[in-house]
Amino acid sequence: MKHSKVKVTVSIAMLGSIAAILMLLNFPIPPLPNFLLVDFSDIPALIAALIFGPVAGILVEFIKNVLNYFAVGAPTGVPVGQIANFIAGIVFVLPTYYLYQKLKTRKGMVISLVISSISMSVIMSVLNYYLILPAYTWFLNSPAMSSAQARQMIVTAILPFNLIKGIIMSAVFFLLFTRMKPWIAKQASLKNVS
Repeated sequence: MKHSKVKVTVSIAMLGSIAAILMLLNFPIPPLPNFLLVDFSDIPALIAALIFGPVAGILVEFIKNVLNYFAVGAPTGVPVGQIANFIAGIVFVLPTYYLYQKLKTRKGMVISLVISSISMSVIMSVLNYYLILPAYTWFLNSPAMSSAQARQMIVTAILPFNLIKGIIMSAVFFLLFTRMKPWIAKQASLKNVS
């Protein structure tokens, strides 16, 4: 039985909707700032990528953030937070997917998740310094942060937050993955049947 385009489309839409719900179930990590919130919305995107390929993971991230924007809006009126979340999700999901395709073991999944967490933390720190923090400042009409203030924010809040978020998300995903691995592998193999 092959995956039809309709089944793939419905599956991606469903995973995107689940991800949007999970994005609403967020929580802060004391003592980090309350605007940095952890959620598990990248897990459905990672499942989509493992079953249907990397484009499916990107689509789930996109659907999730569009739905989130319509559900909760954005403090700036511009979806800076959703765009940042979209980028962070892609930076987490794609390396995990590509590394796991090479390694294909549980240990390989652990390595993939660790590398993805570190990559997400570093890339999001750089993007926050050059793009995301300035965008928030611009759209909120706030005084611009100095370079020293931006560096301090990144070193004391954003970098540790993304590392912790990556570890928590990786641990939860790995627990799910150990139970779902046969099902994910079966679904992925069905995708390739013509």
